[in-house]
Amino acid sequence: MNIRQLFSHLLVNRKARLGLCIVGFFVLVSLAGQWFVPDPTDFVAMPHQPPSAEHWLGTTGQGQDVLAQTVAGTRTTLMVGFAAGFLVVLIGAVIGGVAGYLGGRTDDLLSLLINVFMIMPGLPLMVVLAAWLPPGPLTILAVLVLTGWAWNARVLRAQTLSLSQRDFVLAAKVSGESPLRIVSAEILPNMLSLMTSSFIGATIYAIGAQVGLEFLGLGDISKVTWGTNLYWASNDSALLLGSWWTFVPTGFCIALLGFGLTLVNFGVDEIANPRLATESLWVRKLKKHATVDGSTPVVKGGVA
Repeated sequence: MNIRQLFSHLLVNRKARLGLCIVGFFVLVSLAGQWFVPDPTDFVAMPHQPPSAEHWLGTTGQGQDVLAQTVAGTRTTLMVGFAAGFLVVLIGAVIGGVAGYLGGRTDDLLSLLINVFMIMPGLPLMVVLAAWLPPGPLTILAVLVLTGWAWNARVLRAQTLSLSQRDFVLAAKVSGESPLRIVSAEILPNMLSLMTSSFIGATIYAIGAQVGLEFLGLGDISKVTWGTNLYWASNDSALLLGSWWTFVPTGFCIALLGFGLTLVNFGVDEIANPRLATESLWVRKLKKHATVDGSTPVVKGGVA
């Protein structure tokens, strides 16, 4: 399955289609939203003003427009999240693929490297690195990639080990194809679903970790992101003052984006394993039949 086929299958899947619409909406906002809102750093009104016709989501503790800051924060947050997800999967595919395909001493050395990074406590390491390095989106990106690639590398290594013993890979070896050709043309296309799922999971994790680090003040607080929006809301005692509008919109956007990405991930899982979608449809039909005749349906694992 290639990328075009995977995308066409995602458009047919209802969960994935809804998730793609949600993610696409945020991408559109990040690209064009700034043209429809004022400068997020301008002081436009009195601080802590509730939502009104003039300022739809109210103002912050400094008198800035909350809607403008929420829209402006979308771009940097999505750029860091998607870039971290892509780099994590790329590094994981390279290291895990090489280790799984070559085996032997190369596998031993790369597996040792993967295990060293996996046993490191991720959250404390992120906090220490983000506090030590110069603040900024690139620092957050580097920290997320450094602390997140090992798990994906381990999963992709295991999958490569399994695929390297398949008949089509062995036939390619016998025919004299180069290792690079075998990995790129035979193995990686068969891991597209897994890599896509890994990318989505890494992106969700990266967005949450980025927001968390910036909320702690470990990012560049002069930049407008979803994390710094929450940082300034906390710094301005918005919760104590009852200014819910300064942090609820950002929190809602984070949750909605995570929900959309999760729906896409569910769709990828159902495409990779059609039995998941088939069993779900079977259970729904069984329950619908039970509501008609009054019987109690029994499904795998117990009573529905």
